[in-house]
Amino acid sequence: MKKYILILFLSVVVVSCKSNKNETIVKSKLVEVFRASNNNYPNISVHRGGKDIYNYPENCLETIKYINDSISAIFEIDVAQTKDNQLVLMHDNSINRTTTGSGLVRKKTYKELNKYSLIDDFGNKSDYKIPLFTDVLKWCKKNNVILTVDIKRSVKQIDVINAIIEANAEDICILITYDVEQAKSAYKYAPELLLSVSARNHEEFDRLLQTNIPTENMLAFTGTRLSPPSLYKRLHENGIVCMLGTLGNLDRQAKTRGDQLYENWKSEGIDILATDRAFEAFNAVN
Repeated sequence: MKKYILILFLSVVVVSCKSNKNETIVKSKLVEVFRASNNNYPNISVHRGGKDIYNYPENCLETIKYINDSISAIFEIDVAQTKDNQLVLMHDNSINRTTTGSGLVRKKTYKELNKYSLIDDFGNKSDYKIPLFTDVLKWCKKNNVILTVDIKRSVKQIDVINAIIEANAEDICILITYDVEQAKSAYKYAPELLLSVSARNHEEFDRLLQTNIPTENMLAFTGTRLSPPSLYKRLHENGIVCMLGTLGNLDRQAKTRGDQLYENWKSEGIDILATDRAFEAFNAVN
């Protein structure tokens, strides 16, 4: 009798193990959309949800809505965490620069943060508040707006991933990673997500290829300066979309020398421009 029970138990274990191994991962729709062979995805990434726009602050849901009404784009946002573990949109460690208040985000509750108003890049006070990440996910999911999610250093990656999964927002979120270790942990926690990975040169791309992350899960951020065309060609040969950060120096060049530079950079092999000049870049390449 005991022998029979033992055999039955081992049979259940074996079946269970086989079932787990054969379990399929349902990938985010973005994994299929953002492929080098496609061209039906937005070619502008709006840095910090929108910068340098009068009366519209960065990392603000109302700014995302305002820009989204005019152009097709994806929106890069920054996620920080409050004292009471609420995830909010904020780039800096402190709220001094972008709100009417002062102090560190991690030392304030969300209720305390909600007392302050957001300020635009020109010092103008708005009527808008620091948004909860969950509220941004909810609106973007409803309106099919794609986010690239930048996790601040003080925030655990798994907390942000769990928030995305709980909101069923995998199909509108690209998770930003800055090095191979971050990319590996993100893939471990959420193999269904599309990841923005750092591939600024052939060496960085080689290190990514040595991981177990499928290339279909990668969108390559190639840095804030132009890389050799051979890198873009190689990424495309692996089916990977290339994003260039024009924010900063390259945006300033375009502002000074003419917005046709955005089109020139795209002709080098860039698929998406991550910019602080969303409207100008969009009009130049569309």
